Amino acid sequence: MARYSAFGLLREAIRGPKAWQPLWERRAPAAAYDVVIVGGGGHGLATAYHLARHFGIRRVAVLERTLIGYGNVGRNTTIVRSNYLLPENHYFYEDALRRWHRLGRELNYNIMFSPRGVLDLATSDDQVAECARRGNAMRLAGIDAELLDRGAVARFVRALDPGAPRQFPIHGGLLQRRAGTVRHDAVVWGYARAAARVGVDIIEHCEVLGVSRSGGRISGVETSRGPIAAERIGVAVAGRTAELAQRLGIALPLETHLLQACVTEPVKPMLDTVLIYMFPQGGEVYVSQSDRGGLVFGGMLDGYPSMTQWGQIARVRDVSAALTSLLPQVQQLRLLRHWAGMNDMSMDGSPIIDRIGDEELYLNGGWCYGGFKAIPASGYAFAELIARGTAGDLIRPFSIARFVSGHLLDDKGAGPFPSRQ
Repeated sequence: MARYSAFGLLREAIRGPKAWQPLWERRAPAAAYDVVIVGGGGHGLATAYHLARHFGIRRVAVLERTLIGYGNVGRNTTIVRSNYLLPENHYFYEDALRRWHRLGRELNYNIMFSPRGVLDLATSDDQVAECARRGNAMRLAGIDAELLDRGAVARFVRALDPGAPRQFPIHGGLLQRRAGTVRHDAVVWGYARAAARVGVDIIEHCEVLGVSRSGGRISGVETSRGPIAAERIGVAVAGRTAELAQRLGIALPLETHLLQACVTEPVKPMLDTVLIYMFPQGGEVYVSQSDRGGLVFGGMLDGYPSMTQWGQIARVRDVSAALTSLLPQVQQLRLLRHWAGMNDMSMDGSPIIDRIGDEELYLNGGWCYGGFKAIPASGYAFAELIARGTAGDLIRPFSIARFVSGHLLDDKGAGPFPSRQ
């Protein structure tokens, strides 16, 4: 990574963007590849990087329908954590969190990882008991977790007065200190640059329209830029998983829902952790302060299937009211913007990473609320699945067959699912 003196930085600023070197080369698609990855978000780029870097598959292409980083990976609240209840989830997300801690060094790119801690606030005695149960499960698995009472919460979060009168008073919380936030676009750029440097073709504005078949088996993809032959195809398209699966003739137990987030105008540093505030009757807000000073926050799903990426203003009002209930001192802040990401919601709130049938077609989707935080672990595990044809231990529980056998993974640490209300 280039290093500049103060004079060098000033020189580069004067030269402007014309002197900047692109992070990856814009390529036209080749006629054929060993592996085609559909989706240029975090999961797709990480998978392609690991295929080339760690599994020796050099003819790899990433096909993105728009621009790299324009989809869900750029439409989230950047939180990374591994504070899950069920072992199938907490081992997987702990692998991801450990990879987040070293990812900047591996990619030689500043992903702006901030292990500032994630604190789940408990608003009832029952929630305190739930936090204790989840924390004990984590600690038995060797994952850090601390159960805090109200006094400890006050000492840890200076901006928060847990004793202030609220409709839902704060009784304590569950803290994971190693969790935190990561700059989402830096993650995409870092993976894209690293993948390109090991020979991956990154092809933007190339929408996959269907699959090609030869001898009754999948032999490639049909795209807006023509047919591309491929020996193996990996699909990692986040909220568009069900839509693309229909084009490929696959039925999946997924619905696409919108999840909104907001950011306020910048203020001086006031919040140096991530807070998650959940109501017993349903409702939630999670909030952190970005490096630019804005408070980034979000809440529940909009509540109906949609692929519009246009959220409803009523949800913005609800989550803003929850934030001001938690932190009354931010009531006068103005919202700069709000946006919606498309979540492909599975029936149990856990992902699907699996080979589809006996063909060389592999699926990475159904991430619900956990997609961004899973990227490093998902990228490696999905690459291993594609390269070897069989799932590793970490992702074997995420087989699509669980919806047939009934071995669902309904994890209360996964996100604000209806089962929690």
